[in-house]
Amino acid sequence: MRALIVEDDPKIRRDVSHALKDAGFLVETIDDGAAAWFRGGTESYDLIILDLGLPGMGGLDVLGRWRDEGVETPVLVLTAKGSWLERVEGINAGADDYLPKPFRIEELIARARALVRRSAGRGASRQVVGRLELQMDRMKILMDGTEVSLTPLEYRLMAYMIVQAGRTLSATQLLEHLYGTGNSREANALEAIMARIRRKMGQDIIRTRKGFGYELGGEP
Repeated sequence: MRALIVEDDPKIRRDVSHALKDAGFLVETIDDGAAAWFRGGTESYDLIILDLGLPGMGGLDVLGRWRDEGVETPVLVLTAKGSWLERVEGINAGADDYLPKPFRIEELIARARALVRRSAGRGASRQVVGRLELQMDRMKILMDGTEVSLTPLEYRLMAYMIVQAGRTLSATQLLEHLYGTGNSREANALEAIMARIRRKMGQDIIRTRKGFGYELGGEP
């Protein structure tokens, strides 16, 4: 899953970034409101974590513009104040969840995972699709009840495909969620990861639709 952190406090930004990476997210960070508005409106993310007290453009203004422009990415708002009025303003501007500072990093990760699941129409922390089970809380994937040994990149790819089960995903979408848009990786890098996963889990676990992309297979 791909996440954008918009936070001007370097320590919080660093701590949240490390925690999300450890939780299996591909993370990008920004510390300026105007830059965040542009990035969030032009790139595809599974989650945005947004501080309200930003230089350049306030977080509420950034969020309001995203929603006015049709950006539907789940947004978890962070604020130092945590007042009732600010919480209401954040929700009215289009926030999906709200976490006042200071917060425990474990709570932030739990809320982040919940937002990603809900945005995909899946509420539970463990997703079962055919022979596969994604245990997002433990960062594990099981096949026929047995854990599959996957590298972080392989896990990230399979977790994203399980969350998006039922959709055909283009190579561009998958590469963005593996490496981000600033990386020059090409389709052959994606095919190499696919080949490793198929060797471990079976050739039919990911189906290729020529001209369209990839979709999850391996159903009984």
